[in-house]
Amino acid sequence: MARHAFIATRKGLFELTKQEGAWMLSAPHFPGDPVSIVLHDQRDGTTYAALSLGHFGAKLHRRDAGSLAWQEVAVPVYPPKPDDSDDKTDWTLKQIWSLEAGGPDQPGVLWAGTLPGGLFRSHDRGESWALVESLWHVPGRAEWFGGGYDTPGMHSICVDPRDSASILVGVSCGGAWLTNDGGKTWALRTQGMAARYMPPELVHDGAAQDPHRIVRCAGAPDVLWCQHHSGIWRSEDNGGHWEELQAPASSFGFAVAAHPTDGRTAWFVPAIADQQRVPVGAALAVNRTRDGGATFDTQRDGLPQRDCYDLVYRHGLAVADDGAMLLMGSTTGSLWLSDDGGARWHTIAAHLPPVYAVRFS
Repeated sequence: MARHAFIATRKGLFELTKQEGAWMLSAPHFPGDPVSIVLHDQRDGTTYAALSLGHFGAKLHRRDAGSLAWQEVAVPVYPPKPDDSDDKTDWTLKQIWSLEAGGPDQPGVLWAGTLPGGLFRSHDRGESWALVESLWHVPGRAEWFGGGYDTPGMHSICVDPRDSASILVGVSCGGAWLTNDGGKTWALRTQGMAARYMPPELVHDGAAQDPHRIVRCAGAPDVLWCQHHSGIWRSEDNGGHWEELQAPASSFGFAVAAHPTDGRTAWFVPAIADQQRVPVGAALAVNRTRDGGATFDTQRDGLPQRDCYDLVYRHGLAVADDGAMLLMGSTTGSLWLSDDGGARWHTIAAHLPPVYAVRFS
């Protein structure tokens, strides 16, 4: 059972540890600094924290297994934009929005998704990075546009545990893209998705799709879950086709967590769409399906049911390897944990800085 987790917030990185039966929060690492994403690499025990420092840019820090010290390492760098380019995107790193480890057969390999929508690869634990130019120059990439940000962003990187060269990524707004050759070539994987915020002729356009978050079931790798701006979708063929699902109260949200072994189980956090972006009825809930999305049960026990305006960001919901323990953090600094698949939630903290990401280690 998981006994440790990381919480990336607007004012630093916290560690959550279970000690003598009680969960304890550490003092923050990088106090006062926004931590956009955190990765604990289970292959070698290394932890990575990406900082978003505004005027001072994005930074990346690494902590080796068994060490208490953080070391600053390199960040992704975009090449200069050609003078004759008609691409309206600024080729400058704004933020590291996603970090994932490569496959078990790729020691030291890391993947980073960024604002403005680029994918980068490191082969040396973050000492250097290379832009995956095949995706950056894919036809239609210049048509990608920002969802919640002014620029496109890559928030989801799903490495196939069966094949390290097979990776699916999610872009807001730019759809889902799959490579089966380590990034040499890419195919758009949005069949079945619908961008209902677009004019009718663009509803099914791949570049217009805004998948808020895409996650893979590690034990059933062909199963992908997507919390999209226009609803919830599930794929059983590695993104070849997506089926829309209907959840209670609202199918809008940002976060989704996939059970690590059961391809029919996933969790979502519903909210009111677009201008409001708050829980339905000011009551926080988690929707869980255990039958592939045919039905959902709404979990509320232990969550605030009045005067609640917490929103859970894309990376604000995580499930541990046991498939039973979940952690959820909100924009208003609340942190909840469940050890029974979400049936009952316990408040860990109520006054943290806004939570950007949570991750078990």
